[in-house]
Amino acid sequence: MSCTFTFYAFQQLSISYKYLSIAALQSAPQVILFAVTFKMEAKWSVVLTMALMLVLVSGDESSAVKPVVKTVKGQKVCQKGWECKKFSTHCCNETISDYFQTYQFENLFEKRNTPVAHAVGFWDYRSFITAAADYQPDGFGTTGGKQTGMKEVAAFLGHVGSKTSCGYGVATGGPLAWGLCYNKELSPDSSYCDEYYKLTYPCTPGAAYYGRGAIPIYWNYNYGKTGEALKVDLLNHPEYIEQNATLAFKAAIWRWMTPTKQHQPSAHDVFVGNWKPTKNDTLNKRVPGFGTTMNVLYGDSVCGQGDSDSMNNIISHYQYYLDLMGVGREEAGPHEVLSCGEQVAFNPSYSSSSS
Repeated sequence: MSCTFTFYAFQQLSISYKYLSIAALQSAPQVILFAVTFKMEAKWSVVLTMALMLVLVSGDESSAVKPVVKTVKGQKVCQKGWECKKFSTHCCNETISDYFQTYQFENLFEKRNTPVAHAVGFWDYRSFITAAADYQPDGFGTTGGKQTGMKEVAAFLGHVGSKTSCGYGVATGGPLAWGLCYNKELSPDSSYCDEYYKLTYPCTPGAAYYGRGAIPIYWNYNYGKTGEALKVDLLNHPEYIEQNATLAFKAAIWRWMTPTKQHQPSAHDVFVGNWKPTKNDTLNKRVPGFGTTMNVLYGDSVCGQGDSDSMNNIISHYQYYLDLMGVGREEAGPHEVLSCGEQVAFNPSYSSSSS
């Protein structure tokens, strides 16, 4: 049973929950069981205690699971709950759900299911972890120890939060609390069909390739490439991204883990330190760190624009999430690592290269 259900149980029984938080319910259900049973009226004690006992038994789905270990051909392999269903060497190590749990996801995206949001009930923690499980063996959130893993998850979700936010300056909770408010573009002004790719990624009649997903996908060729990688027919059915949160997260993580072109780094590589800048990179002010993830993902639509609002919004989400995850924004690094304002894009757009 989810803690949200229990919260509604409090509401229906008119019991004071003013000082109770979802995080408290998830992290210490035993304490909440005692406190609430003590305060409520006797006639409700059996019903509510039973509901809370279900929470106590089921717990938080992201709680650490002890791995099942066996040896195959002399190599230790493990299986660890729903995040690691298959035996593998990777599952013997710390996984994302060991340090990033449901209550933290709820804290990061606390406004996503409010009535004014545009994707209520779509995004959830389990979908994120299920999607991430496919890329953890490749190092997503598992490279370089727990601290680096937490920073990478915060960095990735910082991009996600900034690109799916409906927050604004005076929004309740502040503009950074509204990530995952959208799962698609609401008023597209184009079908985003590029006929240049008609032989490789032909547009399907009636399909529209506007922005969808956690890091929004645009254009037929990007839907085609992503679909090929995920083995899903997104070229003919781009709507699948807005219908399945796990697929939407998986597409975004694939983008994070994949270079735009050969001989270029992925956002993952530049963030965790796998990438070593060349002399040309140094001349173009591209350095390892968060700033260059924006260069990889957005090019000169964000980078090389000086101290722009769009760049600072992405950085602010990353720093905010570091704070909420208990890492602290001071771990994000200096401005030259966070910014891409002075960087030359890896792949300049036609307009910038011809100007």
